[in-house]
This record gives sequence, C-alpha cells and structure tokens, in this order.
Amino acid sequence: MTMRQGITALLLMGLLPVALADQDQPALKAEVERLSATEVRYETVPRLEVFDGNVEAVNEATVSAQTSGRIIAVNYDVDDFVEKGSIIVQFDDSTQKARLERARAKLVEAEARYNEARTEFERIKDIFARKLVSKSRYDKAEAAYKSARAQLNAARAALREAEVQYQYTRVRAPYSGIVTKRHVQVGEVAHVGTPLMTGISLEELRVVVHVPQSSIRGVRTHQQAEVFIQGRQEPVPVDHITFFPFADPATHSFRVRAYLKKGVKDLFPGMFVKTAFRVGEDRRLLVPEQAVVFRSEVTGVYVVHDDGRLELRQVRLGRHLGSRYEILAGLSEGERVATDPEMAVLLIKQKNRARIAEERKGHE
Repeated sequence: MTMRQGITALLLMGLLPVALADQDQPALKAEVERLSATEVRYETVPRLEVFDGNVEAVNEATVSAQTSGRIIAVNYDVDDFVEKGSIIVQFDDSTQKARLERARAKLVEAEARYNEARTEFERIKDIFARKLVSKSRYDKAEAAYKSARAQLNAARAALREAEVQYQYTRVRAPYSGIVTKRHVQVGEVAHVGTPLMTGISLEELRVVVHVPQSSIRGVRTHQQAEVFIQGRQEPVPVDHITFFPFADPATHSFRVRAYLKKGVKDLFPGMFVKTAFRVGEDRRLLVPEQAVVFRSEVTGVYVVHDDGRLELRQVRLGRHLGSRYEILAGLSEGERVATDPEMAVLLIKQKNRARIAEERKGHE
C-alpha cells in the first residue's frame, strides 16, 4: 500500500482531519455548496463562577407533643415515608375525650340558660315599654340576659379548646417526608413539648453555598444559578436565591441559599454538588451542538471553505450552553461549519472514491 492509499483509507474511516481539494470535481463542489452550514460567530453568554454546595431540605422539623398523655401507638419508624396528614403518634385519649363530653354538656346547659334569659328579657322589655314594671326589674332581666350570653360564649370556647386537645391526641405529619429520628416508644408518658419524631421532606430542596466576598456582588446583581450533579449531564435549574446579610468573620464569605424547583430527582439532603452562579457576561465563540462530532479521541467539526473544500478540524470545547458548544481553540470567527456532519462524511467519501478512481485510471 502506498502512502497516498494509506491516507485515503484513513479518510474513509473519518479519522484523519485532512482537507481535500476538489477543483477538478465541479459536481461534488456544487454538492458542498448545498451542504447545510452555519457561520461561527462570537455571542454574549453568561459568565459563571462555580462553588461547592451542600443540599438540605427546606422542610426539616421535629414534631412535639401538644397535649399530655400515655403513648399507645407509634405508626412510623426511621426511614419510613409518611404522607402529609397521616397519624404518626397516638395518645391515650380517655382524659381528653371526657373533657370534650363535659364541654359539650356545659354548652347544652349554657344554651338553655341563654334561651331562658333571652325570653325573659324580651318579655320584661315589652312590659317595661308599657310602663308596667320598674326600671330595676328591667335592669335585672337585662343583666341576667347578658350574663347568660357571656356564659354561652365561654362554653363555646371551652368546647373548641376541648376539641383541639382531643385532636392533639392524634399527631399528624405536617408534610410528606421521611422519618429521620424517632424520640419516643409505646407506653411512655409525654408532656407538652416532648419531642416525638423528626423528619424531612424531599419535595422542596435547597443548596447552601458559601460565596467569597470578591464574588458576592455579581451573584447579588444577577441572582441566577444552576446546580450540577455528578453523573447528570443537564444542570438543575434554581427557582430563586436568598442571601444572608452578613459575612462569616472567619472566612469572609457570604452564605447563599439556592432554592430548587419542586420534584427534582436524584438529589438528597447532605449531597455535595457544584453550583454555578452568573456574575457577569462574556463574548464566546459558539457552534451548534449538532455540528460537533466525536471520532475516537478526536473532537472536531467539519469546516466548509469558500473554495468548496471540506475539512475535519479538531477543536477544543468549553461549556455546553443549551444547544450550543463554546469553542476554546481550533476555529476562528467567520468560518463556516457543517451542521449535518453525516452529509459531510458522505461528500468526503464521494471525493475520495472519485480520486481513487482517477489514480487507478492514471496507473492503467
């Protein structure tokens, strides 16, 4: 095999970035001119600074007892998933139930006294209007009516309080989440304020980042960020950002919370992630992602020259910005790249076959 034949073979495999002249192939040149291509230009893109961050749950709390009593049931344990509103701990409710029944009875008695006092007051009021009873009798009936009304209101309030205390005997989950710690056992007597269970919610997460003093101004100005997870190509969008209004005197950094959108997968409290904050703008050379090809260990694009030549040129990529790649080296502004690499490869092979045919014809 001659050197020319070896180069031709490598070109057919798409592994050698060599330009191919085609001045003597007008038909193929016309095909190249119809090849879909775009001009490489500088565009304004966000300037990012990346910092380490830790994921934490927005909702993380310890549920405590709001009434006193003996615990008769603990329905969940550590690592169990709990739906919002589910009963996690239940108290013996005999005392609260008795108070509730007594409050209901007091309310019935107060309503009866109120109705009696109101009827009597209306009767005395009508008689007093006809000047058939004294003013003192009228005042006495009015006072009795107001006293009965006050007692009725007090009985209603006592009933509401008894109902609340009875509801407190069934401790419910304030949000859906996972139990991280169980503080009580069945049979224990708990009092108001006794910790019962600790849990976290995975529905709402945030990333805590310590931003250096030199970068906090840009972060505050733009308030845009993305979170990158190891093993996941696409970043996680940040919903909003909050800032602590003071710096750590030891590190001179500001604590920043980046709140994520609900329903993010593959993220859990305690994970280590990278957080990219927008701090300004830069001009970068960009190409469409469909123009970039990967050939073994070579990353390149097919450059379309003005004279119809096609060249597989190796490039060095930067960030992946949506549907575009940043070019760090290998291209210049104004050059044209093929956005249909498969068609570019097909045209190169056609040129190679034509050249091989011409070489064989010349040898004959």
